[in-house]
Amino acid sequence: MPKNDNMLAILWLLNSGVQMTAKQISEKLEVNIRTVYRYIDALCASGVPIISDSGHNGGYRLLNHFIRAPLLFDMEEKKALVHATIFAKEAGYPLSEALSNATSKLRMYTNQEQESMLNRHLAGYEVINGRRYLSIQPVLMELEQAIEKEVSVAIDYRSSRDELPKNRLVDPYGLVYWNNRWYAVAFCHLRNEIRTFRVERILEIKHTQSKFKRPEAFSPREFFMQNLLPDLVGKDRIISLMIDGKSNALDDLCQHWFLGHYLKERTLNRAVFWLEEEFIHNYVPNFLLPYGKSIQIIEPQSLKERLVAIAYELIEYYQL
Repeated sequence: MPKNDNMLAILWLLNSGVQMTAKQISEKLEVNIRTVYRYIDALCASGVPIISDSGHNGGYRLLNHFIRAPLLFDMEEKKALVHATIFAKEAGYPLSEALSNATSKLRMYTNQEQESMLNRHLAGYEVINGRRYLSIQPVLMELEQAIEKEVSVAIDYRSSRDELPKNRLVDPYGLVYWNNRWYAVAFCHLRNEIRTFRVERILEIKHTQSKFKRPEAFSPREFFMQNLLPDLVGKDRIISLMIDGKSNALDDLCQHWFLGHYLKERTLNRAVFWLEEEFIHNYVPNFLLPYGKSIQIIEPQSLKERLVAIAYELIEYYQL
């Protein structure tokens, strides 16, 4: 490590509250013990209050935890950072390797008691994500860099409707992680509007020489959620969806990522939602079918008929 890094490392070690000998510091940093003496002399000369205690249990320590800069973290902050690293890695966060390196450095300058405590917390802490994102991490990295530098990218993108990918030029405004997937919010030059792209469907990506300027105060999250869950203000043909059923089934429906947004009334055995008629007939049946007889549609009648039609289609399909 460079000299400045080693001197900072000594401050980290001593700020943990543990008294350390020059030999212990040299072994921890893997430097010559004479080098440790020079670094400590330099720190003392710069005004750092390092105390040297002689004797069998002697060593170096900092006076009253000299450093209180945000660079140093308490135990709760260290746990939070280590846990956040686990979340980030499972989500496919593009800089997860850098985050892991940062937390490794953090743990390097943790005393034995703190290290033991961190290990105990990590032993009972797991994050399980059904999706693995190793294949899209390079794409996420390219997008993250393009967002930072405000550089347009050329992508080969295959939508759910296309068999073959199409080349598009986009200005990436931000990344959104939602429902176990990564999305890029970007201005599409082909469509001449801001659109959302699923990152796993970007097959190729290449930076261009073109620069762009993201609109002031633009929020990728707000744009994404507005398109995912549009408001009903000014919408036509808003109708009521009334469902009776078992309390636990209704709880699930009221917490559903889509239906929960449009919940208007809830009692023990009834939930009422207000939605556009198109949504009720095109999307809601797929949400409700898995609940079987644990729920009952009260209104609209047209949704009942749609569920019956889907059930008959399934019967015919599997009887062939």
